[in-house]
Amino acid sequence: MENYLVAMAVFAGLYGLMALGLNVIWGMAGMINLGLVGFMAVGAYTSALLTVRHATWPMPLGILAAVIVTATAGALVARLTAKMKGDYLAIVTLGFSEVVRIIASNEIRFTNGTDGISAIPGPWRGQVAPATFNLIFLGITALAVLVVYLICQRIRHSPYGRVLRAIRDDDQVTAVAGKPVLRFKTEAFAVGAAITGFAGALYGHYNAYIAPEGFVPLITIYIVLALTAGGTGTNAGAVIGAALVVAFMEGTRFVVAEIPGLAAVQVAAVREFLIATLLIVLLRFRPQGLFPERHIRHRLPGAS
Repeated sequence: MENYLVAMAVFAGLYGLMALGLNVIWGMAGMINLGLVGFMAVGAYTSALLTVRHATWPMPLGILAAVIVTATAGALVARLTAKMKGDYLAIVTLGFSEVVRIIASNEIRFTNGTDGISAIPGPWRGQVAPATFNLIFLGITALAVLVVYLICQRIRHSPYGRVLRAIRDDDQVTAVAGKPVLRFKTEAFAVGAAITGFAGALYGHYNAYIAPEGFVPLITIYIVLALTAGGTGTNAGAVIGAALVVAFMEGTRFVVAEIPGLAAVQVAAVREFLIATLLIVLLRFRPQGLFPERHIRHRLPGAS
């Protein structure tokens, strides 16, 4: 039971990282991104390929390369979708994630197709007991969440973050004010994608195995739910919302197990129904999230 709780805490941290990345793109800059799992897959495969196929690459360099590659992919997607907004941007980003998954499923030479990539190295895996490895990785994940959270907080409270929120509220007015809107959108998308790729790389090194079927659009929906539940635009809400979503998802596992007469397929359906019900109830009674965004007031220079 202890190992199970530690593993769930690790996944809550990974979801928290992805929610922070989504918050930069959507919560701060106002761009809808339903392709999170695609960037997660790019990060996971980049680090896995460099550390498995090229054994000379240590894990930290593989993760760093994953961050750089996903940031570049995010910038390219932002450039290609520069004139798209709302539903059109959501559809294109969702299509991007599906393209990544399909390529990973059919590219045998690099991704090994549907068989996936195994034996991905982890910190001290095989040298310590599995329970100790889980605790070590939990510490690494917690540190990663803390560092990324502080970076996102710095972005939010900086003049750069104020420009992103201005673009979110009205990009045309922001452009009239002399701000390069396209550049800011591209940078925000790249930063959010890099954070998501970072989470994907950590997922690969923790799980030791990745395959295309592990990167389904449902994961993106969970991250959107986490950010919506926590509070769009707030970094603390993103992290806490991710923890709540993982706790609720796993809690439904034990609740549904107590219902007699359900087949395995029915159990999965009831769990998804409970999660959807939670989202509907939350949006009905708390549409701003559990930790709504507060407007930051800045004192003017020389004001008393």
